[in-house]
Amino acid sequence: MDWQGQKLSEQLMQIMLVAFAVAAFLTGYFLSSFQLMLIVFAAGVVLTTLITVPNWPFFNRHPLKWLDPAEAKHHPKPVVASSKKKAVKSH
Repeated sequence: MDWQGQKLSEQLMQIMLVAFAVAAFLTGYFLSSFQLMLIVFAAGVVLTTLITVPNWPFFNRHPLKWLDPAEAKHHPKPVVASSKKKAVKSH
């Protein structure tokens, strides 16, 4: 799963869980059944898990292109600049 796929998966999960929570509440309220509310929400959680957890192909539309190890030898590693300042002596 690429980075954009992870973002999409997270967004889908949040939207689906909220939608199923609302649907479960309304179902339970109008039918006066706490048990049915829990069943609807549990089914929503299972469906959300089946859609967002596996690495489906639509979550990997933008794969990262890694640098080939042979090519990496020709490029120097970035140097981290030191942020330490020299102490200034005051008289």
